[in-house]
Amino acid sequence: MAENESVECITEHERILQEIESTDTACVGPTLRSVYDDQPNAHKRFMEKLEVRIRNHDREIEKMCNFHHQGFVDAITELLKVRADAEKLMGQVTDTNRRLQDAGREVTAQTEEVIRCRIQQRNMATTVERLQLCLPVLEMYSKLKEQLESKRYYAALKTMEQLEKVYIPRVSRYRFCQIMADNLPKLREDIKDISMSDLKDFLESIRKHSDKIGETAMKQV
Repeated sequence: MAENESVECITEHERILQEIESTDTACVGPTLRSVYDDQPNAHKRFMEKLEVRIRNHDREIEKMCNFHHQGFVDAITELLKVRADAEKLMGQVTDTNRRLQDAGREVTAQTEEVIRCRIQQRNMATTVERLQLCLPVLEMYSKLKEQLESKRYYAALKTMEQLEKVYIPRVSRYRFCQIMADNLPKLREDIKDISMSDLKDFLESIRKHSDKIGETAMKQV
């Protein structure tokens, strides 16, 4: 009878241990209480059983650690190699980045120089284009001055007309053209005054020499 009770106790302890191992630690209180509610000295036998189970688990843990120890050592060694390679690679990346930045600064400087040269080239092209528009106007105005100095007033009036209708409107946005355009009416008035003065002088000369002119005309008749 005692032997049956002992077997039942051992079986019950096995069940309790399995339940403890598979149950959340917050719920093991009722399970442990059943040990003390059982037969006298049952808790002592349970503690012995528990110690045996703990030693078994310790041996399994030790065995597992020994089994994986070499793999762990190899993994650490490999990790150290990877770390060394990573540090070497980091150094190479840093050096490459430095050289790339140096090259980038040089490219940036060259690009800025190219942009500056292109701006100058564009400005020069614009200046040449505007000069090509302005030169004919200046040439015509110079021609007008020569005609006025040589007293070719009719030709000067024709040149002024060309300036006003053809040449100056092409470059009217420039200040010198506006000054030139404003000066043309004055030049036209000067031509008118000079022409009238010359005409008066001519008529006065005819009046003074009318007797001689008439005498000469009569002789020719």
